[in-house]
Amino acid sequence: MTLFGKISTYDERSARMAGIGLMLLSIFMFSFGDALGKFMVATYSVGQLLWLRACAALLVLLPVIWKQRAEFSRLERPWLQLLRVTLSTLEVAAFFLATVYLPLADVITYYLASPIFVTALSGIVLGERVGWRRWTAILVGFCGVLIALRPSTQTVSWPAMIALGGSLSFAFLMLITRSLRETPDIVLTTSQFGGTFLLGALMSPIGWVTPSVGSLGLFAAAGVVSVVALLCINRSLKLAPASVVVPYQYSMIVWAVIFGFVVFGDVPSISTLIGAAIIIGAGFYIFLREQKLGREENVVNPPA
Repeated sequence: MTLFGKISTYDERSARMAGIGLMLLSIFMFSFGDALGKFMVATYSVGQLLWLRACAALLVLLPVIWKQRAEFSRLERPWLQLLRVTLSTLEVAAFFLATVYLPLADVITYYLASPIFVTALSGIVLGERVGWRRWTAILVGFCGVLIALRPSTQTVSWPAMIALGGSLSFAFLMLITRSLRETPDIVLTTSQFGGTFLLGALMSPIGWVTPSVGSLGLFAAAGVVSVVALLCINRSLKLAPASVVVPYQYSMIVWAVIFGFVVFGDVPSISTLIGAAIIIGAGFYIFLREQKLGREENVVNPPA
């Protein structure tokens, strides 16, 4: 059994807390990968980054893929799996395409709206119960995002619609991943990198720059980081409802401030710090709320 498979799911409370922890870890890894990617695309094209990162990730996963190759022959709901890969690929393409025309703060704002979409859709698509307290905390957290990122007035352009479409794709991706929780982690992760590999292969000839040995090492590091991040987020969505773990994506703004200052020398504004504090407060409230619900559920329905 893999390390992720050994994570305890003894009761619902344990599963939810583990899911929250893995989501937080995945957001840190994604943020680190984003900082690394930003550094790389100053020299190399977006398509080249996606393709070489996917190559490195698939090479890292190859031993596990071979060991668990039988899992790929018995997929649950293959058409839903294909839809998931398609949404994942479109989400990546939309994000980077939007950043060509819009400020990065605007694009991230649209993407951090995905917890709102997930929460709204999880009750309809997955039948999950979302109470008014969690709704309030999520909306407060999103207000913190708006304060921190201060999106510009350019909100009705077609690049903005691409970013919004990417955010919706990401929200549906989270919901589908939750509904495919019986699918092995290696299948979910490999299929996503497979889609990115194909997308990058199509895009990379445009503006190709032959990488140095050192750059190849950075591409490889980006692949490893993305593997760990995807494994964490996929396991998180298996352990806990999407409406519980997805709001913790708001912590991305905190890491963006840290990496921006340490790596690129960006000094955060007062509004960014205020917004980050609101986001942390909203996420901490949701965490405490889940602990309380877990205690209540354990009293009413103790584990056998």
